This record gives sequence, structure tokens and C-alpha cells, in this order.
Amino acid sequence: MDRLDELAMLVTVIDAGGLAAAGRKLRRSPAAMTRGLAALEERMGVRLIERTTRRLAPTQAGRDLAERARRLLGDYELALQAPAPDAVRGTLRITGPTVFGGRHLTPVVSAFLAEHPGVQADLTLHDRNLDLIEGELHVALRIGALADSSLKVRKLGGVRRLVVASPAYLAKRGAPQEPADLAEHDIVLTTVISATPEWRFERQGKTRTVRLEPRLRVNHVEAALAAILAGQGVGRALSYQVAEDLAAGRLVRLLPDFEPPPLPVQLVTVGGRFMPPLVRAFLDFAGPRLERLAVLRE
Repeated sequence: MDRLDELAMLVTVIDAGGLAAAGRKLRRSPAAMTRGLAALEERMGVRLIERTTRRLAPTQAGRDLAERARRLLGDYELALQAPAPDAVRGTLRITGPTVFGGRHLTPVVSAFLAEHPGVQADLTLHDRNLDLIEGELHVALRIGALADSSLKVRKLGGVRRLVVASPAYLAKRGAPQEPADLAEHDIVLTTVISATPEWRFERQGKTRTVRLEPRLRVNHVEAALAAILAGQGVGRALSYQVAEDLAAGRLVRLLPDFEPPPLPVQLVTVGGRFMPPLVRAFLDFAGPRLERLAVLRE
């Protein structure tokens, strides 16, 4: 194994948290990964990775070597780009939520491709947060609190959870004045937003939870919104999903005094000192454009 490959393997094992995941990313067998790690440890004369039955954890020596390796590998990548240091090329892999991705992220990606003919993009839209390392993804747009604190984050703005209904529905059933009033209404539950039939509300620092009996459950945001627009009941959506319908009067915002705090919207990448030029170029391009979106103003 090439010496640079050994260092890249160590960094990938630490980032991926295991030999199998790192092997998939590097397209190497578990046996080859084990041999490579053992050879590096023998050359260094020190244990770099502690193996447990469930996960691998770097030793202090492993963390120190990985940090130096990241700088070295970054310098190596930059050296390879020396003939054209400003060129941005390659395949950029991005993920984001289905509705936001279709309405707002896709146009930004398309504009980025128009400016960089040497770039291709794989855009995966999914309402489940995909793992960046496992999915070999460069950038993700995430809505809500982040579970992984090791990610690099660029905050773009925020969105709110709104309760909405159509004017036609409210003309027949009236508007709820308190969260408890929802028990008397037909509820359209979007299961990708809330898998359980409970909605949380907040007022003056106090949180209350309302247990609901949905009349309609839908596992797709656009389909749920279509049902709410058609007068099937009261539903919940993120503010960017219904901004146009609220502005046009097709939907009415309900219980605004009980809305919970905004959810952060952010672009995230895998942590580490070195960021590939392609990823850096996209973040510099996409960040300001997404920050200017009216739907992300808290």
C-alpha cells in the first residue's frame, strides 16, 4: 500500500468509525483494511486504533497522526491542482429535504453547474437525514437541530412549524383558539414531519403537547398540503412549504401565539481541516443565495 494511501486509510477509518464503513468508502475489502492498518501501526511502533466489539476509537497517537495526515493530504491535493489552481471540477454529491430541495436547492445547484462546466452534480432529495460518510456525500442541507456535532455548519436562516387550514374548511368548522381545540377538528397528519399524532406548542416559555386523532395520515408533504388546500382538515407544515399559499390567501395561519421556536436551516459538511476546492466553491456560491431566500427569514 502506498504511504499516502495508508494515511488516507487511517483518516477514513477514524471519520467513518469502523473498518467496514471505511472499506466501502475506499472500495477495499475488510482484510485489506486490517492489513493496511496493522502495517501502519507496525511502522509507527504505536497503537493507532483501539478495537472494540462495537466500534473503533483512535488513540491519542492515532488522532495526532490523523491530524497531520489531513494537512499532508490536503497539501497533496492542492499540489495536484497546481497547473490550474482556480479550476473547479469533479462530481459534487448533495442531499436535502424533498420539498425544500425541489423548490430552492435545485435552482442553486443548476446555477452552480452553469458557472462551472467541469462539474457534475448528484442531488439526492430525501426527508430522512442521510449520513454524509456512509452516503459519500459532500454537502447536506439540514432543517432542525443537528445530532452530529462534528459537522461543519453554515447557518442559512430558520423556518417555523405552522398550523394551517383552508378558508373553506374554517368557514364550516371555525378556527381553533387554543391548541386543545384541535381535538374537535379533522386533522391531516404529515407523517414525515411527525410520525406520532402529537403536536407540541409553546407559549411564554411553557410547552404543551396535544394528542390528536388524525382523520387523514399522509407520508408525503406535497400530498398532505394538497389535502389541506382541498379543505380536508387542519394540518401542520414548515413555513417555507406554505409561504406562497399563505400569501395568496389559499391557507390561513392558525394559533400563531403558540408556535414553537424556529428550526435552524443549515448547510453542513464533514468536519476536518481540509475542504476540497469543489466543496468550498459550492458553499461559497450556494450560501449567500440561500441566505437571501425570504422563506428562511425567522
